[in-house]
Amino acid sequence: MTAPILRAPENSMGIGFRELLIILAIALVLFGAKKLKNIGSDLGGAVRGFKKAMNEGEDEQNKQLSDLTGSGTKDAGFQEPTSSTSKTDSKSG
Repeated sequence: MTAPILRAPENSMGIGFRELLIILAIALVLFGAKKLKNIGSDLGGAVRGFKKAMNEGEDEQNKQLSDLTGSGTKDAGFQEPTSSTSKTDSKSG
């Protein structure tokens, strides 16, 4: 009986470590190290901007939801009828 061959898990796209190295080597040859650094920093800035916009959108959505549910405030600003108002209404009717 032979021992099973252990392999490193691949990511969801099916690209292994070896394939990723080949892709990076080709990109380095095509663009050069300096241009690749600029591309990486631009891509990182775009991802940060996207995450910031998503977080701001979620914060705004949560604020609107808490405003609609009236967290910790009166029920939609309606006033409860007082006893004097109900007596006046019953006399006039």
